[in-house]
Amino acid sequence: MATRQTPKTTFEVSNVIQPIFTGGSVALENGGRILASTLGENAVLTELNTGRRLAEIEGDGEPISTLTITPSASHLIVCSRSLTMRIYALKVSPNFDSVETTLVRTSKPHATPVVVLAVDKTSTLLATGAADGAIKIWDIVGGYVTHTVSGPSVLVSALHFFEIAATADDSAAKKKKKSKKNQDDEPPVDVPSKFRLAWGTQDGRIRIFDLHKRTTIPVYADAKRKREAHESNVQSLDYSPEQHALLSASRDKTMTLWLWRDGAWQGTPMLRHELIESVGFLNEGKWMYSAGSSGLVRIWDTTTRQEITAKQEAKSEAESIVSVISLPHQALILCAQSDFTLAMYRIPSPVDIVSTGQFPMEPFRRISGTHDEILDVAYVLPDQSMMALATNSEDIRLVSVSDTETQADGTEEGAYFGRDVALLKGHEDIVMSLDVDWSGYWIASGAKDNTARLWRVDPATGSYTCYAVFTGHLESVGAVALPKVVPSENSEAYKNPLDHPPPFLISGSQDRFVQKREIPRQAQKSKVSTSLKRLAHDKDINALDVSPTGKHFASASQDKTVKIWDVQTMEVQGILRGHKRGVWTVRFAPLHTPPIQGETGGSVSGRGVILTGSGDKTIKLWSLSDYTCLRTFEGHSHNVLKVVWLHIPTDDAAAGKKRVQFASAGADSLVKVWDANSGETECTLDNHEDRLWTLAVHPKTNTLVSGGSDSKVTFWRDTTAETQAAAASAALKLVEQEQQLQNYIHAGAYRDAIALALQLNHPGRLLNLFTNVVTTPDPEEGSLTGLKAVDDVLARLSDEQLFLLLLRLRDWNTNARTAPVAQRVLAALVRSYPADKFSNLSVKGARGQKSLAEVLNALKVYTERHYKRIEELVDESYLVEYTLREMDSLAPPALEGAEGDGDVVMVEA
Repeated sequence: MATRQTPKTTFEVSNVIQPIFTGGSVALENGGRILASTLGENAVLTELNTGRRLAEIEGDGEPISTLTITPSASHLIVCSRSLTMRIYALKVSPNFDSVETTLVRTSKPHATPVVVLAVDKTSTLLATGAADGAIKIWDIVGGYVTHTVSGPSVLVSALHFFEIAATADDSAAKKKKKSKKNQDDEPPVDVPSKFRLAWGTQDGRIRIFDLHKRTTIPVYADAKRKREAHESNVQSLDYSPEQHALLSASRDKTMTLWLWRDGAWQGTPMLRHELIESVGFLNEGKWMYSAGSSGLVRIWDTTTRQEITAKQEAKSEAESIVSVISLPHQALILCAQSDFTLAMYRIPSPVDIVSTGQFPMEPFRRISGTHDEILDVAYVLPDQSMMALATNSEDIRLVSVSDTETQADGTEEGAYFGRDVALLKGHEDIVMSLDVDWSGYWIASGAKDNTARLWRVDPATGSYTCYAVFTGHLESVGAVALPKVVPSENSEAYKNPLDHPPPFLISGSQDRFVQKREIPRQAQKSKVSTSLKRLAHDKDINALDVSPTGKHFASASQDKTVKIWDVQTMEVQGILRGHKRGVWTVRFAPLHTPPIQGETGGSVSGRGVILTGSGDKTIKLWSLSDYTCLRTFEGHSHNVLKVVWLHIPTDDAAAGKKRVQFASAGADSLVKVWDANSGETECTLDNHEDRLWTLAVHPKTNTLVSGGSDSKVTFWRDTTAETQAAAASAALKLVEQEQQLQNYIHAGAYRDAIALALQLNHPGRLLNLFTNVVTTPDPEEGSLTGLKAVDDVLARLSDEQLFLLLLRLRDWNTNARTAPVAQRVLAALVRSYPADKFSNLSVKGARGQKSLAEVLNALKVYTERHYKRIEELVDESYLVEYTLREMDSLAPPALEGAEGDGDVVMVEA
């Protein structure tokens, strides 16, 4: 006999794809594992191999001006526009799966915001450069200033610690030795410290500060005329000890290689026709790299000044590089782009250059710092291991949503949940909508560039290509839909879906037209024109959906209506009217949907219904037989922007007992799960901070995916089975414990019974147990309560049990009938624990110590009241005793009356 399907009543957040970088500074520790990045006012630490967020450090209310992490990952330094600098000590776990952050120091190092930081290779010295041109060098652990560098009042734009090559300082000593031949027998001159700090400013100056001598050496493009090194911001500095050379980059579109000659730095500028943001040395100084506004990373030969990477076309403005972190020992270059993407490049080896001639520099991995506003999402591939995101940009992002984890040794680097897999490039404006066919290999997209596109996704070969471009609309394409009819298992389309695209695509636009596009059997390089076109609505078309049979489709519009169309003839079959505002979403019921009960009684075949969501805050269920509204669902406090049907098992025997459910997402940032038959909300899911534009459901597991304006993609796992199993297990355990408690009480095992009653939180039975113990006719000698076993239980309570018992004693103590028992137990507790035990109890809950103080105060007040009452009774007892004693003294002796006479004769005294 088939079992009744369990309602989907509980969901929990299983994964969240959330922002880690929204512009500003980024930093990497020497191992290339921990990334520190700016997220608005907060700083985020991320493990690059697994994508796991290790820590998020809240800001001070002002945007972060700059941050850095020490090479040894021992400290994180964060500076904000509030002039504060915070230094955090980091404790990284051995497996890099967690980081403990401890605020070590907060200070205001400068009178203006710190805009650039640098840490030396030993992770002991920190240089801060401020907007007013002030530079200070700090001891990170000690927290004190070791050097103050004076300079012009011009913003410091670059800082770099380095240790000068030994040959440079030794050459001067050798010259002195040659000029003093008579002093050959004297001991050698003491060599000074070789630590230097190079810094550049906004007006193009470069200076080198000697940390030992505390002197500054200028770097001039023309020493005689004292012409500064650059004409604009110095963005980057690097030093090569092997070449004893300095490299600088500026926004004057030059990079300059400086060599130490004749006691001065002499430079050779290289014009690069782009704003250069970063430069550095590679391969022991034999190579140089540059990166900037072109979005390209180029490598140059230091000796010949020739580019050794392959020629590349400049990238889009959104992909321009704004900062670079180079780790030559890890063969890694990390670039931060204008669109908040972090692109990772492999540094080629000399063997690569020799074998390829010119090495192509392309990122091997991309990390989206933020997905911006999530406009639409869709599961991709047959196993739903990938997701397509429309993210308020012209590119469609494909991310991994499989549970594959990176191994501890890093052998599966980058294979983690939420990893960026590919970008689908082609649209020229923001992508508005997505849809996927039955196989998951074909993606349809509509964009503000007035076109719709069909994409072919083949991760096995790494092929992500645009198959066809469809034109014909005059305004933004806000909705697209593909048929999802599964072909027969024996057909070629089923066996090889990659070579068989969907038969047609439906698109809807702000121009109020719907268009049906016949999809060509071969990929088209040129644009495909319209097959059939109809003026569908009076206002913008917001959503489309194709029926499970592929014979009809629905269009939802801002004109408050939904129209049902015949796919073949493109003629209207019916109009759904009833919403009071524009309709944002529409969805046909799945094929195997069981009958659904309407509000007025009677059931309708599940496959003959359709859902709509509107700006009037309601969801409506419609019959496709007569196009009437069966039920209206109310619960959202703002526009309903997306609805999806939850998966229903295809067990025909249980068809009549299945619960039909769907989920909705709204501008109130909530996801709601509904029962289609009862009209009730089964659960409300809240993990977003702004409106939700999109909602998707996994076709097998019912995992819900929500995304919206807060840049987060939340994955909600259906936990109903686990929740109900846990509840059943807890209920069974409770029954067993109840029986055990009865057994203890029946056997007189007060020790075990009291411990179990405390655990089960049964105040009535606990009171009876204590009453029996306290009023026992034969109390044990030396016992505080009457039984030493009970004394032992009371003396060994956990903090949670002790607080719970104090709560019960407080309640019992307010009643004169139960107060004696409460006072006896309270006295036992006071004698069993030191006084500070009660004031330092670890209390759970939001109120914590406040609730503990209230309980202790209530015990004190009522105890004082009881003692006062007893004292009054004692005082009254003295009067009664005195009265009785006086009455005894006044009573006459007994007199005998006359025989037979019952009267008593009173004799006067």
